[in-house]
Amino acid sequence: MRDLNEHNITDAVLESFAATPNPRLLTIIKSLVRHIHGFVKDVEPTFDEWLYAIQFLTRTGQISGQSRQEFILLSDVLGVSMLVDAINHRTPKGATETTVLGPFFVEDAPQFEHGDDLSNGTPGAPLYVDMTVAAASGEPLSDAVVDVWQSDSEGFYDVQRADLTGHNLRGRFRTGPQGELRFWSITPTAYPIPDDGPVGELLEASQRHPWRPAHLHFMISAAGYQPLVTHIFVDGDIYLDSDAVFGVKQSLIDSFPEQPAGTGPNGRIMDAPWRKLKYSFGLTPL
Repeated sequence: MRDLNEHNITDAVLESFAATPNPRLLTIIKSLVRHIHGFVKDVEPTFDEWLYAIQFLTRTGQISGQSRQEFILLSDVLGVSMLVDAINHRTPKGATETTVLGPFFVEDAPQFEHGDDLSNGTPGAPLYVDMTVAAASGEPLSDAVVDVWQSDSEGFYDVQRADLTGHNLRGRFRTGPQGELRFWSITPTAYPIPDDGPVGELLEASQRHPWRPAHLHFMISAAGYQPLVTHIFVDGDIYLDSDAVFGVKQSLIDSFPEQPAGTGPNGRIMDAPWRKLKYSFGLTPL
């Protein structure tokens, strides 16, 4: 451990971890050391640049909290979240493709019943969701847990609004006997990811925009199946081909067709046109 230099320090560091008892941890540490040393040798950062990198990561942690996870956001904009997702979800035929969880999921979403409205009067174009949950083989899955969340028409999630005392535009349902679920909400709109912190600085410095195309979030779980985390995107959105977090997949795009004013589902009188999402979700068995 003496006379270390740029040519032999990597091997010395790797040797220092050789006694790690957990083989998986050892594999991860050794790969991390090799890659980060390789990065430093490739970039050859100055002391000021390396200090800025440390300060950037420090500020990323400091701005994170209960309602905001800047490290998830950083992982998202670097494409790492989608890469991890792709590696862990090589879906079989019939299974819905996955995408990123995002930084705005919460565990304590309120419970809703079939036919309920998630919007609680929030302004926006009415949206009726008619969905089913099934196994990849096609077998309907009853009593599956379905979490739904979305931004409002101004591009904010409830956890971003200081004026809200509870949750809005998010909820938890359970599917019916044939895997069915129907509810009301508002049509999602495009929105920017939070860009007032370190991740925003990164995007600005690289001349990238912070926008995500309009979508609904879904997280679906059922006994004996892998949890599904995905979005359904609105066709025609201008950001579909430049999503700030690289989450768009063709199979997850729907037209959300407009419906005429008049009598809507369950006899609801619609004074203006509304939109409908009809989608079937397939889950991968464990």
